[in-house]
Amino acid sequence: MSEFGRYYIPGPTEVLPEVLQAQARPMIGHRGDGMRRLMQRLQPGLRALFRTERPVYLCGSSATGLMEAAVRNGARRRVLSLVNGAFSDRFAVIADAVGLEVERVEVPWGGVNQPDALERALRGGDFDAVTVVHSETSTGVLNPVRELARVAHEHGCAILVDAVTSLSGSAVETDAWGLDFVLTGSQKALALPPGLALGVAQPSLLERARESTRRGFYFDLLDFEKNLESDQTPSTPPLSLLYALEHQLGRIEAEGLEARWARHRRMAEMVWAWVAERADEGIPLEVVAPEGYRADTVTCVRMPHARGASELVSRLRDRGYTLAPGYGGEKDRQFRIGHMGDIQPEHVAALLDQIADALREMRS
Repeated sequence: MSEFGRYYIPGPTEVLPEVLQAQARPMIGHRGDGMRRLMQRLQPGLRALFRTERPVYLCGSSATGLMEAAVRNGARRRVLSLVNGAFSDRFAVIADAVGLEVERVEVPWGGVNQPDALERALRGGDFDAVTVVHSETSTGVLNPVRELARVAHEHGCAILVDAVTSLSGSAVETDAWGLDFVLTGSQKALALPPGLALGVAQPSLLERARESTRRGFYFDLLDFEKNLESDQTPSTPPLSLLYALEHQLGRIEAEGLEARWARHRRMAEMVWAWVAERADEGIPLEVVAPEGYRADTVTCVRMPHARGASELVSRLRDRGYTLAPGYGGEKDRQFRIGHMGDIQPEHVAALLDQIADALREMRS
């Protein structure tokens, strides 16, 4: 096995050498014909990736930038934020920071944002937008976004969706699910280097943007929309990343998007089954996310001992494998495996063998 397949944090994910090499093409003027032709080549694959008929925005920022764009453009006054981990909490913090009224519906980390809880909250308040993280990277929970969107729309709310660790690794049906704004980042299941954010806005969201006094300048979606009419971006794009994106879209098309989703699910199921099997060895590990709501791209595992995860991550590093610790207060008790991007099932199998050996060493 090559060195590729030894890096398992849930972003940035490992990038294939051929994708890295695609960035080495010469620079071109970002207002010239070459850039327009590049944008024209990118859009069909991007629309297929998001499962949308709408144009896809490309922004030189982290995904956090488009989280800010979502609330600046898509919320009028009062936001309901569904919170079940670190990144859904970030969405609420951003909405508050731009001057919106924010109320949270919180469940314990590792819990799921359920439609019935959203229904109760919306029935009791005057909200106009809902923020939600589809795949909560800090816990490995996959929220039921399709059902949440239906409830939000029944109450006249736009739904603003962070699909950072789900898009291209799990089903995200932007148009079919009626998602008003969807965003992702380049460094997760897309398996590109960090620095590029991608998003889609429905026409209803753009109507809200026209009414907004908070759009600002850099994240004004109306400006993104206007520039796309002439195959441009509002500001200087990260051109090298667009070259890599073009190459990666070709690879995703060759694999098939639904086949890519299925590969991610196979890898996730391998990890879940492996965790369950450890009990037979007297090592009571536990997947944090409940069955039926587990992300296909990242699994968070709880250790039986308070500082066991820190030691395990260190031992794997000594073996040449990189895992992520838990997040926040569970950093020492949990570890996270990012099984996304261009990692293959055989890579995951090798990793799990290494973790099992390290756990046995820790018990001896």
